[in-house]
Amino acid sequence: NSFQWDLNYANPAVFRAMAAEMLFLANLGVAVLRLDAVPFIWKRMGTNCENQPEAHRIIQAFNAIARITAPALLFKSEAIVHPDDVLSYVSPQECQLSYNPLLMALLWETLATREVKLLAHSLSHRFRLPPGCAWINYLRSHDDIGWTFDDNDARAVGIDPWGHRQFLNAFYTGRFPASFARGLPFQENPDTGDARVSGTLASLAGLEQALAGGDPQTIDIAIRRIILLHSIVLSIGGIPLIYLGDEVGTLNDYGYVSDPVKADDSRWVHRPLRNQVAMDQRHDPTTIPGRIFSTLTRLIHLRTTLPALRDGIMEVVRSDNRHVLAYVRQTGSQRVLVLANFSEYPQSIAGNLLRMYGPGLELFDLIQEQPVSATTALTLQPYQFVWLTPSWQR
Repeated sequence: NSFQWDLNYANPAVFRAMAAEMLFLANLGVAVLRLDAVPFIWKRMGTNCENQPEAHRIIQAFNAIARITAPALLFKSEAIVHPDDVLSYVSPQECQLSYNPLLMALLWETLATREVKLLAHSLSHRFRLPPGCAWINYLRSHDDIGWTFDDNDARAVGIDPWGHRQFLNAFYTGRFPASFARGLPFQENPDTGDARVSGTLASLAGLEQALAGGDPQTIDIAIRRIILLHSIVLSIGGIPLIYLGDEVGTLNDYGYVSDPVKADDSRWVHRPLRNQVAMDQRHDPTTIPGRIFSTLTRLIHLRTTLPALRDGIMEVVRSDNRHVLAYVRQTGSQRVLVLANFSEYPQSIAGNLLRMYGPGLELFDLIQEQPVSATTALTLQPYQFVWLTPSWQR
């Protein structure tokens, strides 16, 4: 369940009423309470009403009450703001869980550019959380996509942040000539060029365009993108969240424009009714919904068998290939090296890097269920990912 943010917490009666509501929900068995738009729960004239000190004090007060009366209740922060401010709400004393908007936005950025440099740089120093806390990793939600990366992170890897956001908006709304995405702008400002992006995961990843073209190879590539993105949120650490419909490749629904109540809000393009046909096909691996669903089901099952992917630390490591993201997950003696190719072309990883991060000469790819030698280079096919462990650990 969720707490709404647009309340006057300067009135003590509001705080008491919301505390009572919180405990009522806990008594019903609610395990996680989503704190909606937490940076904005305190208003102050003359400011942007964002990240005020009182916002933290209110969350800490609710948390103190919960620890005394319903200690199993967890808070989930919904803070779609600057990455530094997102982190400020995540602690055992405030929100133990948090959406990870940075990872979400940068996975889409990487898919568009085919280069992992901004994603890898940002994750290397913005992913770790205090003990007892976890990210909620997601690719899509009911809301829009905003390009919430740090400008200095972008500059550090040679990217102009303003121009890059303009490119990403153009790419994901189909205005960039080589784009595979079919999304819509949300709250676009024609004077500044600022906008966010609406669209289902499958349509943004190219499946809608591929189906319109009818080329089986292009459709296959789009499905590979969908699965690649999910493989990251399932393996990078935290709690993966799959938005309803993404597991069967739900496409944009443009019918919302016929509803006067919804027509002015492009977010309804990715809030369609349940696609029963696709759901009925999910167990047939010869169909597109079946191919996506069966692969995700297998990845989820595989994740449950690997302690390193459940609660191991995450360290971004070198790939020496600008198209390949590389990170290690480790807990105790179990070590998993993840490599993900964000390009539509084959990419090579040197054997010495496999030996360095593997470790060992003989590795095993848990995805393809086959041995991998670290004595030679490893070739990743378009949008291929591998989860590598030493052979003796498989």
